[in-house]
Amino acid sequence: MAHRLNTNKQFMIGNGILAFAVIFVVVIFVYMSMRLQQQKAENRNFIETYTITLTKGFAGDSTSIYINDSLLVNRIITEEPFVLEVNRFAEQSALMIVDNATEKLSLFELSERGGNYRFEKEGEEVKQLAKE
Repeated sequence: MAHRLNTNKQFMIGNGILAFAVIFVVVIFVYMSMRLQQQKAENRNFIETYTITLTKGFAGDSTSIYINDSLLVNRIITEEPFVLEVNRFAEQSALMIVDNATEKLSLFELSERGGNYRFEKEGEEVKQLAKE
């Protein structure tokens, strides 16, 4: 009878080792696929461009323009219209126009297809004009 218990014990130990080996292989493949996806995302280039035009009300104001968390312009706007052309660099983009004097933030969502965006300022409020 002792022999039969010893065989069952060996069988269970073998199954446990196999289970850990399978889990280990699955973890390795998941890690490799995630790393490959991350490398592929880092090397992605976009062909779309955004043309941002500040048409009226910005002259003489200190203004900062951001797309996502990247500062593009931080200066006093001297002439109108002020035109800025930027290549798309992220999956989703948001434009932030900050009046540096009042620190008022205006947030606008940008299309994934790029495009022309025109803005005008009335008082402290920045408005997006209709697309042409």
